[in-house]
Amino acid sequence: MFDWPVMAISFLKAMVPLFVAVDALGVLPLYLNLTEGVDRPERRRVLSQSIVTALTIAVGFIFLGKAVFALMGITVADFKIAGGLLLVAIATLDIVSGRKAASNPGTSGAVPLGTPLIVGPATLTAALMLVDQYGLVPTLAAVVVNIMLAWAILLGADFFERIMGRAGSRAVSKVAGLILAAYAVMMIRSGVVETMHNIAGH
Repeated sequence: MFDWPVMAISFLKAMVPLFVAVDALGVLPLYLNLTEGVDRPERRRVLSQSIVTALTIAVGFIFLGKAVFALMGITVADFKIAGGLLLVAIATLDIVSGRKAASNPGTSGAVPLGTPLIVGPATLTAALMLVDQYGLVPTLAAVVVNIMLAWAILLGADFFERIMGRAGSRAVSKVAGLILAAYAVMMIRSGVVETMHNIAGH
């Protein structure tokens, strides 16, 4: 039988680091950048796809992540480097040629929005650690609530875009492209540092 007060406290403790890891407010300008020029119905479809992808990956990773990584010999550092390289390619395409990842609306919701932007290495790593600390149910609930909060925040992107206007949105879009590139470099750097530490430890 569940001890509900303890479960509630554990849920709240898991919520905070996961909210920081998901960073929906940080993803918002990147979402505007990747969906620039996309009409509202298609943007909503892309957002729905990204949330379904994020939920599937996060929940699946909580149950299977350690086993799959161990089976394939993949480390979290490897995951960070791969995700960073993917984002570098997307940001470079945008900044250099002006083409958007969302020009392929069939996949842009899943990659890069669903993963690695909404649910990336930081979220997945935090989830695994929190399961060990606070248990499966509170962590799983905190993951789902944080992803739904991200959905609510990104759903308001149209509102923010209307406030900024077309020129403001384009300016934010270009800055967000640079932020995306910088975020990708950070992911790669973090992955490389962790890999070097793992090598040195052995």
